Formats: sequence, structure tokens, C-alpha cells
Amino acid sequence: MEANDKKSLVISYLTLRIIVGVLGVTLPIILVLGSLIFGEVEVIQKSISMYYYTHMRNALVGILCAVALFLFVYKGYDYKDDIAGYFAGFFALLVAFCPAAGSHTRIIHLVSAVLFFLTLAYFSLFLFTQGSDNPTKQKILRNKIYRICGFIILGCVVLLIIYFILPTSFTDKLSDYKPLFWLEALALWSFGFSWLLKGKFLLKDNG
Repeated sequence: MEANDKKSLVISYLTLRIIVGVLGVTLPIILVLGSLIFGEVEVIQKSISMYYYTHMRNALVGILCAVALFLFVYKGYDYKDDIAGYFAGFFALLVAFCPAAGSHTRIIHLVSAVLFFLTLAYFSLFLFTQGSDNPTKQKILRNKIYRICGFIILGCVVLLIIYFILPTSFTDKLSDYKPLFWLEALALWSFGFSWLLKGKFLLKDNG
């Protein structure tokens, strides 16, 4: 492979990571603003998945499908990246096409969402932190941020699971604060920011 071809390949992978990161960061924002502007929904929904039942259904499904597609074609350092990308993409599709409020799809949706976030945490904690034996200062800083993002995602997953197993008499008191939405949004923002770093959109190595 010639030098120009290798450069183009690197650029395409970096662009792919940036696109995934942008989609992750902007998804909650697009849904909230879109439902407010186009759907006349004046309140934040209970969870991101509940936007499936608003005018933003196509945006939600479309963005999740786009994320899934990019994850399917994502190539990292070795087969672990490929496998993680396949799993994350598959779980994203299940989240998109198995409505959260459906009587037969709710469990699939919830389990897929948890596994999707766990796979994203795996990317941040174990795959993105790989590198040379002599990392640059920027790489060391990026690794710290990757781990922070990964642990935030894990923390959100744990809190989401706890929320679902709490008695409804308790969760009903919290419903006005939209805890599910904010936990999911925080996990998506952490995921997206991590991928923006991996795409060298931020904190590039000098030189």
C-alpha cells in the first residue's frame, strides 16, 4: 500500500470515530430540541427511548442505525476491536427496533441497552487505552479521560439497573427529575466524547 493510500485509510478511520462521537454527543440534544420545535413536546421524556413515541421517532431510530452501521465497519488495533464493534452495533439495532414500551420487546430493549452501554465502556476502558510502550503526554492524558468516560458509563448502567429494581413507590417520587433520561444522556455524552478523542478531534499529539 502506498503512502497516500495509508494516509487516506488513517483519515477515514479517524473520520469514522469522529462521526460516531458526534452522533453520541448530539443524540439527546437532537431529540429534546427536535421534539420541542417540531413535535410541540414541552417536557423532557422519561427516557431517551421514549422519544420513539414522539415526532422524533425517525431521528432516534435513524441515528441509532447510523451508529450501528459505523460500529459494524469500525476497525481497530486487532480482532477485539472488531468483535466489540459488531456487538455494539448489534445491540444498537436491537435498541432501535425493539420499543421500550412494547409488551413483547421491553425486556429485549432493556437488556440490549445495558449490553450496548457495557460494550461502549469496554471500548473506553480497555481498547482505546492501548498504545505504544512510550506514550506521549497527550496519549497519557487521553487514556485518563478514556477511563473516566468508561467509569462514568459503568456508573450510569449501575444506577439505571438500581432504578429499575427499586419499588415504584420510590421511583414515582423521582420521575419528575427524569433520572433515566439524564443517566442515559450522560452515558451517551461520555461515549461520544471518548470517540471524539479517539478520532483525534481533541487532544492531538503534537507534531
